[in-house]
Amino acid sequence: MESITSSFRDPCGFIFKHENFIYRQVNRAGAGDFDRFIDSGLYQALVDKRYLLQHEDVTDTDIPRTDICHRILRPTQLKYISYPYEWCFSQLQDAAMLTLRVQTIALKFGFSLKDASAYNVQFADGKPVFIDTLSFASYHEGQPWVAYRQFCQHFFAPLALMAHVDINLGKLLVTNIDGIPLDLASKLLPQRTRLSMGLQTHVHLHAKLQSSYSDIASETSNRKKSKASASLRKISKRGLQGIVESLATAVRKLKLAVSDTQWANYYNETNYTDDATASKQGLVVKFLAEIEDPLDVIHDLGSNTGEFSRIASEYAELVVSQDIDPVAVEKNYLQVRSGSCASNILPLLQDLGAPAPAIGWANAERDSLIQRAQCDVIMALALVHHLAIGNNVPLEQIASFFSQIGKRLIIEFVPKTDSQVIRMLTTREDIFKDYDQAGFESAFSEYFTVERRESIAGSERHLYLMKRNVQREPEPSLELHA
Repeated sequence: MESITSSFRDPCGFIFKHENFIYRQVNRAGAGDFDRFIDSGLYQALVDKRYLLQHEDVTDTDIPRTDICHRILRPTQLKYISYPYEWCFSQLQDAAMLTLRVQTIALKFGFSLKDASAYNVQFADGKPVFIDTLSFASYHEGQPWVAYRQFCQHFFAPLALMAHVDINLGKLLVTNIDGIPLDLASKLLPQRTRLSMGLQTHVHLHAKLQSSYSDIASETSNRKKSKASASLRKISKRGLQGIVESLATAVRKLKLAVSDTQWANYYNETNYTDDATASKQGLVVKFLAEIEDPLDVIHDLGSNTGEFSRIASEYAELVVSQDIDPVAVEKNYLQVRSGSCASNILPLLQDLGAPAPAIGWANAERDSLIQRAQCDVIMALALVHHLAIGNNVPLEQIASFFSQIGKRLIIEFVPKTDSQVIRMLTTREDIFKDYDQAGFESAFSEYFTVERRESIAGSERHLYLMKRNVQREPEPSLELHA
């Protein structure tokens, strides 16, 4: 049994790995709520709507367990775990709406979510799905929604900042693992947002109330604290439903107001001719088709709006389509969500110049990109020159990084004579003496063996299919499935 650190905070259960499968142990501390959750029909109702990840009860098997075990569950295995700070605006918004729908249905069955963490949601088949079976507690009349603050911090505050200040402010979730503090969000939001009923209620007044309650809690009189606490806690079920409906309305109203960023129109402004584009597409298809091993996961790094991710989706169970540009990722996700392309594409935000780190308690609560991104194939198309020249990363280090993730690599080399690289070098000194095809092949040969090399017709670019050298095999991640 390998315990997964992301679930250590819950006394009612935890996640563990056994023989490459993920399991959930329900502890005796959570037995009552869990059994009522199953017997009430709420679990099945949520599964039927595809709002909740389905599980199989495998308690009566030889799966390892601790001495406080009540049940052992094996959830549907997901192929990749993503985090809220890697989601585009619409992904976070869809995850927020899912959480509110789950809470609404739970109340009808006599339950309430005891937490509303964005980490309780993952994406599968192009849609968000709730994954925490132990988030449901029996509801009692007069109880507040204890997860209200957490919902506002994990969902509403970052969405509001992305919509009203800057689309990149979702990155604040990296340094605020329990969501963006409401007092910070209130200070950052423009004054005009106080005219919005939803923002005024759930961010500005909520932040003020938190501050006031903190002051009350510091009073020396237990009587004052008790009265204040009681007045803040009591709320009818109808009132609770009203809060959830108000949040849903406020979340739905949030819209991005941004122009296209540098890379969102990449395919309209690229220096490729139609022949070169067709040649590159054909070579990617050819390389993927020639890989004899079954392909489970492909990572398309620097994917832009996902044109080549859609090609790759025909050859793998999942394509994780990652790019630095939030508008490009937004466009990619909206295409996946609309059903106009394959649903086995997961668009995500990723800055390869500063990949997602391991964060949280002891730097082990949320895995880094390298820990999660183990895959069969990396696609790095029109990317290396941005890393090597744009970010000053030596070719050898780029090769090393890729070797820690992928078994195979489909990679494009763009020479200095290419117009895109010429443009990059017009504003800086050319200090990249080893950046040529020979230097590229030499650096990557330390970590990969070239299986195929082809010229892209109508350009000076080359496409490579490489296989990772055996001695470079990395250790598997604990969160490959969850």
